[in-house]
Amino acid sequence: MRALPARPVIGILHPGVMGAALGSALKARAGAVIWADAGRTHATAKRAEIADLVAVPDVADLARRAHMIISICPPHAARDVAGQVAAALEGRDECPLYVDANAVSPRTVADIEGILGTGTVCDGAIIGPPAWERGKTVFWLSGPGAATVADLFADTPFDARVLGDEIGTASGLKACFALQSKALPTVWLAIESAAARFGVTDALRDELDRTGAGYDAALAAVRDRADGKAWRWAGEMDEAGDALAAIGVPDGFSRAAAEMYRREG
Repeated sequence: MRALPARPVIGILHPGVMGAALGSALKARAGAVIWADAGRTHATAKRAEIADLVAVPDVADLARRAHMIISICPPHAARDVAGQVAAALEGRDECPLYVDANAVSPRTVADIEGILGTGTVCDGAIIGPPAWERGKTVFWLSGPGAATVADLFADTPFDARVLGDEIGTASGLKACFALQSKALPTVWLAIESAAARFGVTDALRDELDRTGAGYDAALAAVRDRADGKAWRWAGEMDEAGDALAAIGVPDGFSRAAAEMYRREG
């Protein structure tokens, strides 16, 4: 892992809504915050422009320039993104610190470390929305470079906290949190589907409303939160299921949630 200079070049892969917020937060501490332009959408380019990030031609160029890279992408793409970085760095003696901030299982983070090299990957877990003001979002970090990354985020909208020395710990925390924040709400989607097939939707609505559960409001809340994100949350639930299965905890909650989000997506 390459030592970070006082004002490192930081690469963001890729500046979606969360990535743009991360990049913007680091501008004051970085020599430059860069992103890879090739193959990205106009919406991504616009977010990067608004966040005042510097475009470079592609992932390979970003990997060779950066002292630190933050990967923030859909969960299913995390390994592929790491592989692109590894290919660009092949043959180099020093590698950038790679912060995997994706909603993936500890096993996936370990696989990414296997791709990039032992001691080069910091495990990250973001809990909260894209942060433009402090107090709403925590960036949990564990493993190599965790303290260094936390220092870079000091006094930014992201409250960076070091969870431990072991890679996978931050991702384990994210998986547990996701059971509450994303898996539990999908029970309402399963209830809706089952009630429709049994032909009892109206009677169920009456009973739930009578007992204070608020059937329509609960369903609307789930769909409002998942709007445009269900496909991504399905992948996160798959990863959470893998995390639970690996430690002998029943993973059916996450697997079912993944399937419900796939139907919504």
